Amino acid sequence: MENLREQILILVSTPIYLVIIGLELLLTNYRHRKAYTWKDTLSNLYLMLLNGAIDLLFRSIYLVVLQFAYQHHWMSISNVFSYWLLLLLAEDFLYYWLHRWDHEIRFFWAVHVTHHSSEQMNFTVGFRSSVFQPLYRFVYFIPLALLGFKPLDIVFMYSATQIWGIFVHTELIGKMGWLEYILVTPSHHRVHHASNPRYLDKNMGMFLIIWDQLFGTFQPELAPEEYQPTRYGLTKPAEKTDPAGIIFHEWQAIGKDLAREDIGWKEKWQYLFGPPGWSHDGSRQTSEQIRETEAIENLEFRTDPQF
Repeated sequence: MENLREQILILVSTPIYLVIIGLELLLTNYRHRKAYTWKDTLSNLYLMLLNGAIDLLFRSIYLVVLQFAYQHHWMSISNVFSYWLLLLLAEDFLYYWLHRWDHEIRFFWAVHVTHHSSEQMNFTVGFRSSVFQPLYRFVYFIPLALLGFKPLDIVFMYSATQIWGIFVHTELIGKMGWLEYILVTPSHHRVHHASNPRYLDKNMGMFLIIWDQLFGTFQPELAPEEYQPTRYGLTKPAEKTDPAGIIFHEWQAIGKDLAREDIGWKEKWQYLFGPPGWSHDGSRQTSEQIRETEAIENLEFRTDPQF
């Protein structure tokens, strides 16, 4: 039954993806906006297929782990409506922390960076997967199994919320009224993919935006007259954009930092598990430091008597 649900989900979502991508292509071309490039789109599909293959190969292992946890679950939820509602809320909450730590810990950022390496914003960017995330993502969902949620139900719920996570990768949809206070919307997710200082590491949720509002990572999309135009991609683009370069460029950078002979084990630990952009000599900046620098520059600009 559980496998059938996932198969139905795939069968229903696939034609929807094709339709919305086709419509986005037509509308952006009609408006003379270059939302797609062949190279970027092919990279998105390549990363999706590679991620899917790893997930499929590793699935039997992480399902065994989740099943073991489920066999020792602490509680049971008998009401069907409560079961699925609580699973949605709990899974989305745990995904928030998975996503947040993917941004805040360099070791995991080296995996997740592939998703943010595109300088485009269109529906196919939603398929631009963090290739190796299936190897550790399940660890975050072990508490769900311990709380009495079945492993295949956990996988199904993750897949279902991922569908919404793909739909929010677009510039065609503006703000969505009162839904902006509850759901992750395209407006919220444009902020998440932006490399502008104020937008860095914001709006980490997959389905609900309430976690960002509760834990201090929420940032609304600002109007053009309020802030600079949105730039997508990385603060420092990868030097190599070939298939291997997209996946491994941050790992190569970590290797160079760890190989330095002028630092000790404390610095090596920070280069591996500290925030992305951390440096022992201040030659690079973390997201928070970039944000602080922008705030200082804006303050100096406003207080400059020439202006």
